[in-house]
Order: sequence, then C-alpha cells, then structure tokens
Amino acid sequence: MSQIFENKLNELGISLSDKQKDQFKRFYEILIEWNKVMNLTGITEYEEVNEKHFVDSLSIVKAIDINKVDTVLDVGTGAGFPGIPLKIAFPHLKIVLLDSLNKRIKFLNEVITELGLSDIKTIHGRAEDFAKDVEYREKFDLTVSRAVANLSTLSEYCLPYVKVGGLFVPYKSGEIDEEMENSKHAIHLLGAKTVEIIKFQLPGTEIGRSFIKIVKIQNTSKKYPRKAGLPAKEPLK
Repeated sequence: MSQIFENKLNELGISLSDKQKDQFKRFYEILIEWNKVMNLTGITEYEEVNEKHFVDSLSIVKAIDINKVDTVLDVGTGAGFPGIPLKIAFPHLKIVLLDSLNKRIKFLNEVITELGLSDIKTIHGRAEDFAKDVEYREKFDLTVSRAVANLSTLSEYCLPYVKVGGLFVPYKSGEIDEEMENSKHAIHLLGAKTVEIIKFQLPGTEIGRSFIKIVKIQNTSKKYPRKAGLPAKEPLK
C-alpha cells in the first residue's frame, strides 16, 4: 500500500491493519486482471484507483459515523464501489451489493472469496424488483449508491430499502444544488427528508464531492418503486 494512499486515509481519520492493506492491494490486482476482459473501470493506474475509487468510497465518513451503522445496501455497485472498500475498512458492516449485470456479480463474488470477506453478499437484478422483496424492503440502516442517475430516480431506487430512521446517502459530484431542488418532492413522496448536504474536496485533489444525508421518516408507499425502467424514464417530480 502506498504512502500517498495511507496519507489520504489518515486525512479521513481511517487507519488500516496490515491485513486490510493487503486486501486493498489484492482488490486492485483482481480489478485490473478482470478489467482486461470486461469493462469494470476506465481508471486503472494504481494511485488513481486508490484516489478515485478507494478513498472516494471511504470519504462517506465525512457525512456519517460508520461505526454506528450495521447493515448497508450498495445499489448499482458496479465494480464494488463503495461497498467493498467500506467492508474492508469497516469489517463489522453487513453489506449487500446489488447490480443488474451478471458478469459484474461474478467479479464481485471472486473478490469476496479472494479477500476472505464475510457478512457480504451479492444480489443480481434490478433495484426496482428487489425493493418489492420482503427480505430487503426497509431492512437497511444505510443505503448508498455511486451510480450515475439523477437524485429523484436514485431516491426511488434506494429509499424503499431504508428502514424508518435509517439513511440514504448518495455519492454526488460537487454541484448538486439544482438537482437537490428538483428532487425535494420525490424524496418527500418516498417517506424521507434531506437533513444535510456535505460538500468537500477529495483529499489532496481538486475533485469536488457532495454527500446528501436523506433520513427515512416513514414507510415508503407500496406503489414505489414503480415498475422496472420507469424511475429512470419518468423521474418523480
């Protein structure tokens, strides 16, 4: 593990054991290996992966106290961000990774096995479908997503999974005000409210980031999420 990576984690108040450092190194190696045959990430240079994937995933500590979180769902996890870095750095978390592409699920299962991670599982399918499943609906302390979608759409994907009193925290780029304004009604319809917006720059970079802390205040109506495809096509207004 590089000193630069370690310094950036120190800025976030995160220190890792040797085992955790090895897990991050191995995760990087598997990512690069699999990326040769399938498109997992356009970012492959070691320090850049550390910064834009690993540090970025862990920077949620600026918004919430992860030590007080037990169960996490990562919606549209892709190559495992932020779910796998969170699991490595905070082994107490019970994490579910959801993705709609089976090839990515195979990759994630390989990472989980290779890194010897427990209390983490993958589910293959669409967010709209699993949100109707009693095993997952309103069962999580925290739902996260780094997926690229507007906040109304993302809220409809993610909020049905959050238990009342829990949080949905999407990872967003720096400029969020207009998007935030446009999604207020959707968040309200889904039984939640925005409590805080945390804006910052990734340690040692010019990259602007925002976390939106959205708290679930009542059960989401059974009619949400709407059927697969609709949240993206016709975001709640």
